[in-house]
Amino acid sequence: MALNIIFNPMSSFVVFLLVFLFYSPNKIFVRSWDTIPKSDIDMIELALNLEYLEAEFFLFGAEGYGLDVVNPNLTEGGPSPIGGKIADLSPLIKDIIFQFGLQEVGHLRAIKSTVRGFSRPLLNISSEIFGQIINNAFGKRLKPPFDPYANDINYLIASYVIPYVGLNGYVGANPLLLSATAKALVAGLLGVESGQDAIIRGLLYERRDEIVIPYKVSVTEFTNRISNLRNKLGREGIKDEGLVVPKELGAEGEVTGNVLSANDYSLSYPRTPKEILRIVYGTGDEHVPGGFYPMGANGTIAKSYLERN
Repeated sequence: MALNIIFNPMSSFVVFLLVFLFYSPNKIFVRSWDTIPKSDIDMIELALNLEYLEAEFFLFGAEGYGLDVVNPNLTEGGPSPIGGKIADLSPLIKDIIFQFGLQEVGHLRAIKSTVRGFSRPLLNISSEIFGQIINNAFGKRLKPPFDPYANDINYLIASYVIPYVGLNGYVGANPLLLSATAKALVAGLLGVESGQDAIIRGLLYERRDEIVIPYKVSVTEFTNRISNLRNKLGREGIKDEGLVVPKELGAEGEVTGNVLSANDYSLSYPRTPKEILRIVYGTGDEHVPGGFYPMGANGTIAKSYLERN
């Protein structure tokens, strides 16, 4: 009887199919948090905070609504963001930003299919919080207050503030990950985050000499100020550069144009979890929430710093 089962063609096919599916390389994003090392889970869940932020900012900017409409299950009942609204964008920029927003929805699904994750944290994406960030970047209060939702240039400048930080975080996390599943996920996320940042920088670089009305300050100066602020908040030296830099900081020391931010070897800068939290909180202190996360970020790493405050 056993021999008949073993050599039965249909049974053999079923066994083959089960083996193929079990070992299929396409099964990357599975609910595998029980097999991924805790340290990998913690790093990925820190990034989940940033993916929530990007998804909400891009979706609201393009369409005037966020995850509560597009994919409410991903929020897991977390509070709706503060201050999100539709931006006054040209058709091209709106199209690009909406694509970014949907890409972030995919990132959230990918992360939550790989680690347990958590509900959406309270996010502040209001005009007021971006105005505060820009004021801090310039070291003075701009008049009128900077409004990220006012037009293409303002929205692109505000967008310059966000994806690059996530990119740095993925670069910093990658060499610390232990499991193939986590490495594959982070590599995929990093590729798209880098692409988003490159597009934003490219669009701004094309307009680098344009004066941002009514501030009588160029687009380049805005990016340089924002990058300098992030370096200051991160407290670990230069890991961020604007669109135009001194020649010695340009690629191979040959150019002042800086369409992509990178180190002496033209490699992306890494940042640690502490640095990321210092920047997105806007406080320069991973123990003190604020900025985009008025109640702090979620996950083991972020909460461990809050508990020490």
